[in-house]
Amino acid sequence: MPKLNIVIVGGSLGGLCTGLALKQLGHDVTILERNPDNLLHNQGAGIVAGGDTLEFFKRYDRCSRSFAVSSQKRLYLDRDANVVHRVDMVQNMTSWDLSYYMLRANFDGVKSDYCDVPPVHPDDGKAVHLHGHKVIGLEDEGDQVNVTFEKSNGERGSIKGDVVVGADGPNSTVRSLLVRNVERTYAGYCALRGTVPEDEATDAAREAFQERFTFFHGPGIQILAYTIPGPNGAVEKGKRLLNFVYYTNFPAESLDKPDGPLKEILTDVDGMPHRITLPPGKINPAVWEKRKNIARENLPRPFADLVCATKKPFVQAITDVISPENEFMGGKVVLIGDALAGFRPHTVASTSQAAFDAMILADMLEGKISRKEWKLQTMCYARTIQKRGVDMGNRSQFGDLPLEEHIKDRDRASKPRREEVWPEWAKAGLEDIPTPSDATEPRL
Repeated sequence: MPKLNIVIVGGSLGGLCTGLALKQLGHDVTILERNPDNLLHNQGAGIVAGGDTLEFFKRYDRCSRSFAVSSQKRLYLDRDANVVHRVDMVQNMTSWDLSYYMLRANFDGVKSDYCDVPPVHPDDGKAVHLHGHKVIGLEDEGDQVNVTFEKSNGERGSIKGDVVVGADGPNSTVRSLLVRNVERTYAGYCALRGTVPEDEATDAAREAFQERFTFFHGPGIQILAYTIPGPNGAVEKGKRLLNFVYYTNFPAESLDKPDGPLKEILTDVDGMPHRITLPPGKINPAVWEKRKNIARENLPRPFADLVCATKKPFVQAITDVISPENEFMGGKVVLIGDALAGFRPHTVASTSQAAFDAMILADMLEGKISRKEWKLQTMCYARTIQKRGVDMGNRSQFGDLPLEEHIKDRDRASKPRREEVWPEWAKAGLEDIPTPSDATEPRL
């Protein structure tokens, strides 16, 4: 297999997963990250590590450390904190920061307190991570794509890639350069998120959330919590974090025209408005105090305890976006992860999508599967799970459903990808993809 020059746009989890998988195939990989800092900032977010995420780390990780905390049960509480539904189910929970630092250690040898840097493998390709590089253009040059960028200091430059991967999230620049009329739209509600050290949580919170995946549904409300690794990825009991995601309706015409409570929750302590995400530590204390009072009035006590105890909550507006296509310029440019389809958090599949897209792209470039199969699987997954997230979120936040319906939605979202049967509508336009013998592909 000839060595390729791979350019990846976006240095968060999706870009790092793809970079690591292709580096270990022996290709030379350059990641262009627009953030001016070498390391992305941890937002303290928990991640449900699905099957594809676990498989990715099993296949590519060389750090040799524990990656997740196991949840043993799934619980549903009523308003009085009684357990009204219980399922024995093992799931694995990790954190964004542990995932990020393990990927950086594996990809380009970044040292941290999270994990040891593995030895350099002689068969790996080169790995380069360039921060402060904002992509501004793509040009098809036949065998390669010329990627132009602007550095944080205003200088411009370019780099050529045999394959260019757009892994730059829901607001993807790569997608915007190639696809017209794809908009990221506001879903009408936000996720209020935070963590509490388990040794600082109340007894009620520890009983409800330690090694449990616990839910509560109310009118216009869904909240869930689970245990994740603590500082520096600690997985020992007593050193971990209890992580919550608290979905709350904030009606508004769009994120461009926020008003009332939405404008209030997305305006930081310095009076600066934010459009989609309000970082940890930036929320106005007076605004958060209102949210704490609402939590005490509407949530079961363990959840209210958790919300009220978090010291650095952050806010994430829930949005929808999906691209009609995932390959361009004769297959030399591809979209993966959130750049292809932004999944609502209810699906607990955003990181799994990134991991799956990275693995199957590597398999296709290695010749293990056909380009036709790669296309079918990635697009059907994106379409099906994106729609499922929309349906789950709308039913949860705007419907008036019995708990049994929410349980069915959660069970459906927990189905392993390999057990999915793609609906016919998700396959539309994919059945007649040219076979590899007559498709235009990158020269491998």
